[in-house]
Amino acid sequence: MDKTLVIGANGQIGKQLIGLMALAKMPVKAMVRNAEQANDLEKLGAETMIADLEEALPDGAFADCDKVVFTAGSGGKTGADKTILIDLWGAVKAVDMAKKHHVRQFVMVSARDAGDPENGTPAIKHYNICKHFADKHLLESGVPYTILRPGLLTNEAATGLITTHRPETKEAMTITRADVAACVLQSLNHSEAINQIDELYNGDLPIAEAFIKAVSNRLG
Repeated sequence: MDKTLVIGANGQIGKQLIGLMALAKMPVKAMVRNAEQANDLEKLGAETMIADLEEALPDGAFADCDKVVFTAGSGGKTGADKTILIDLWGAVKAVDMAKKHHVRQFVMVSARDAGDPENGTPAIKHYNICKHFADKHLLESGVPYTILRPGLLTNEAATGLITTHRPETKEAMTITRADVAACVLQSLNHSEAINQIDELYNGDLPIAEAFIKAVSNRLG
């Protein structure tokens, strides 16, 4: 069975994804920064690898993995320097390592306005620019990709219902972190997610149905 490397496994989306993968009996390796984080994720059933995105990434993290999920982030309380090092440069290094190890799918948890930073939220323009160029690097790498661009993240319970169409009002451009984790899981399990870019918002369709509909709409 495929093994998936989750980068950013100790983050809010990453932890929930690890839990979902453990329940589904999917082999998973969690990349974290320290032993304490590793212990917590091992209790969920994950294999762990200690590594720092601000340093060179170890071959051992990728060597036995067929898929990679990048859901790491510098967080809203850090400066632009950390955003560049983690959200951009860390992602670029991860994509390059995935290419080196012939990974069959790279799932990038990106951001709603990564496709058009110029017209995104001014206060986080630097973040959207970093996400834009991380996505661009993945698209140009030749690695099979899935790019997910969630709206404003919330901590409510999972709904299991989403839309990939951007709502008309900014107030509706939200999605729970739990639903994003479930969307990542869906992407890992179904081929229709390969080489696709989808925005994610809470909506009215079951996740699997929303993904299939998005592909159908793209095909016309």
